[in-house]
Amino acid sequence: MFGQRSVLMFDADDTLWECNVVFERAIDDFCDWQARPGLDAAAVRKLLAEVEHANSARYGYGAAVFLRSLTDCLERIHRRPATEREREHLGRLAEAVLECRIELIPEVAETLEALRERYPLLLLTKGVPEDQWRKLDNSGLREYFRAVHVVREKDVATYSGLVERYGLDPASTWMVGNSPASDILPALAAGMGAVYVPNANTWVLEHADLDLGAERLVTVERFGQLLDHF
Repeated sequence: MFGQRSVLMFDADDTLWECNVVFERAIDDFCDWQARPGLDAAAVRKLLAEVEHANSARYGYGAAVFLRSLTDCLERIHRRPATEREREHLGRLAEAVLECRIELIPEVAETLEALRERYPLLLLTKGVPEDQWRKLDNSGLREYFRAVHVVREKDVATYSGLVERYGLDPASTWMVGNSPASDILPALAAGMGAVYVPNANTWVLEHADLDLGAERLVTVERFGQLLDHF
């Protein structure tokens, strides 16, 4: 489809827009609410992380799974089902997440505007399709991308599949993202280049050891610095 042209793929959450910070605010409120003698907020957060890890493996990602994790965590703390009042409060805590609110990261719109004049741009994001499409529409960035793919996981097979689907040359294809686990490592393993855009709010489950000196890996401090490389 794109021949031998260079192609740029982009992650969405926490690369184009702040997403995890919305979750983190809800988590902070939940941990403060559930903290008690013998179980401080840090301990609640650790327990919630364990619940999220299990639920993401079983159910995937997205707002509904997040609310489920909050509920499951509360029930583990109290060793009983959540009451109707507690469920209502959990819904209020997770309201911003459930509404797919996002905050556009600085320089993103103008950088994509410039890059789309030079390269075909693709969007590759994981999660619940309804959530991800809603966030994309809320962002106002949809027009910049030739194609959008929402997948359950971003692994080596995902990247290799897109290379085959579009007839891409891995040597001239780059993945741009903030997640070592989902964006950088599997893209490099698929033979692509990768651009790491660190975000201090990256979800803990997306962390992974990263060799910043790896071949075909570029690191930028700000999204706008992509224009220095492409």
